[in-house]
Amino acid sequence: MLHKEGVLNTCDREGMSMETNLQITELDQYLFGQGTHYDIYKKLGAHPTTRGNKKGVYFAVWAPNAKKVSLIGEFNNWDTEANPMTRLEPLGIYELFVPDVKEDMMYKYSICTGDGRLLDKADPYASMSELRPGTASKVFDISKFTWSDELWMKKRETFNKDKDAMAIYEVHPGSWMKHPPKEEGDKGFYNYREFAKALVKYVKEMGYTHVELMGIAEHPFDGSWGYQVTGYYAPTSRYGTPEDFKYLINQLHRHKIGVILDWVPAHFPKDAHGLAEFDGTCVYEHQDPRQGEHPDWGTKIFNYGSHQVSNFLIANALYWVEEFHVDGLRVDAVASMLYLDYGKNDGQWVANKYGENKNLEAIEFFRHLNSVLLGRNKGAVMIAEESTAWPMVTGAPEDGGLGFSLKWNMGWMNDFLEYMKLDPYFRKNNHHKLTFSLTYTYSERYVLVISHDEVVHLKCSMINKMPGEEADKFSNLKVGYSYMFGHPGKKLLFMGQDFGQYQEWSEERELDWYLLAEDNNKKLQAYVKALIKLYKQYPAMYAMDDDYNGFEWINADDGERSIYSFIRKAPNGKNNLLFVCNFTPVAREDYRVGVPKRKQYKLILNSMDPEFGGDVKKNKVVYKAVKKECDGRPFSFAYSLPAYGVAVFLY
Repeated sequence: MLHKEGVLNTCDREGMSMETNLQITELDQYLFGQGTHYDIYKKLGAHPTTRGNKKGVYFAVWAPNAKKVSLIGEFNNWDTEANPMTRLEPLGIYELFVPDVKEDMMYKYSICTGDGRLLDKADPYASMSELRPGTASKVFDISKFTWSDELWMKKRETFNKDKDAMAIYEVHPGSWMKHPPKEEGDKGFYNYREFAKALVKYVKEMGYTHVELMGIAEHPFDGSWGYQVTGYYAPTSRYGTPEDFKYLINQLHRHKIGVILDWVPAHFPKDAHGLAEFDGTCVYEHQDPRQGEHPDWGTKIFNYGSHQVSNFLIANALYWVEEFHVDGLRVDAVASMLYLDYGKNDGQWVANKYGENKNLEAIEFFRHLNSVLLGRNKGAVMIAEESTAWPMVTGAPEDGGLGFSLKWNMGWMNDFLEYMKLDPYFRKNNHHKLTFSLTYTYSERYVLVISHDEVVHLKCSMINKMPGEEADKFSNLKVGYSYMFGHPGKKLLFMGQDFGQYQEWSEERELDWYLLAEDNNKKLQAYVKALIKLYKQYPAMYAMDDDYNGFEWINADDGERSIYSFIRKAPNGKNNLLFVCNFTPVAREDYRVGVPKRKQYKLILNSMDPEFGGDVKKNKVVYKAVKKECDGRPFSFAYSLPAYGVAVFLY
């Protein structure tokens, strides 16, 4: 996109006046100035409309410190003089109605700065963007789509984050599955509609309850995975139009699959067409680089203390949930927002008014955001990716918490992966790594995560983190996943890890689907499917995740044998589950487990069944407890525990 040839790249001329039909009202400006205009995206941005008998598009942009702003685009040959915009006071919003502008046309704002520079900026509120490497915004009417997910949306209102199951499949759409490239530079992306068909089939087959989609908001660089956003209101055009994206969500909902989006309010890139120094001054970010820049990431930090900036972000969260029917947001890099000194050395940050490193404005932003979004959308969830011990992330704002529904359990993830990488011989000296999380698991409402971050940048895929020969690797991973699903907390697994992808994840290629022709991979996938089915089938696995009474150790101290045994309890006391997990290649033919009651214990999952790649002869199904002390319990029963064996009993 270029300016019309011969037009000077300066703004020393006065713009021509042009009659407008006012759409931004005094009330709009008041609410936006207060930071409470929750559907401001319906006013700012580009909106097809009619003025009199003329069809066209109404444009509005907030550029408070601009000298003047002109609209440039395909419709005026990118002429900076053709369509000057009218400034509205007191906030500095510029508006203009242009007749005969059609949907899909490209545009930008040509902003004359106070010091005479001319900046071409994409629309912060655009609902669609030009396909990268293009950087223009595009006119698109998002209101035309006809939804047919009424049953899902009604049922969502009853979703209970504390008592309902969540098994989340994390997906990067551009690299989940690809077409063969048609020409040089073609990435082979599935469009949203093709992706919908293939993804629904896979997720239904595996049994996941939700998908979490990475990289949906428009971003210029594929390698950022969508974590450096330039178009917060625009589903990326890599995979189609906003309407195509709505189709994807609609299809997932029609098949009873929830949708969570990654959302990135922590920072934004410095790309010339983006939010950075939007009107020649720091509008969206802090002016002081000690407050407004991440030195490690090379990105800008939002100014959460600005009412208009916090309004931009809160309205954006509501936009995805209310306009696109998304069921929740996973908020990226929360810790970087909460700590003023995050990723910074002395002299690179500014303390708050109390001399502390807490970002008071970000804290208030989160409380405001979560109160409004969850208050307006029953059953929606807000999930924090917060990597520190910040207190009450999922606590209520009125009690001093941040108000999130759930928090990623990064501590559990780090300990779990460190343990799983160990040679089984050394696990006995690290037994606490798998038990420590139970000392704090009720301090927040947690999601246990094996995310994309754990299988990139030389960290190895999950299967290649495991010690031993190939068969041992698969056995290790099965026992690890079993422990994960038995542990209190919602579950999240990144794509490819449910069938033992060997390669680390890369956004440049699709998953190694051909591995499903291999016996080990196919049977690992079958085992994960069985775990998800077990998880959803028995409320003991999820309904008391946040209740001390929902989990009970049988033996947390069997470090010498690296065996963990515990109980998950159902709310009604029926259909409780006993887990036994053996993390070594040593079979225990004489294994005896203590139990709380003199009942019958039915074996409902055996990781070493032939259907999962094991070679264990068929075990008997029902075991009767006898009055014999074991594990400090008066009753027990004996079970032949295989090497790397997992047994789940129902009682």
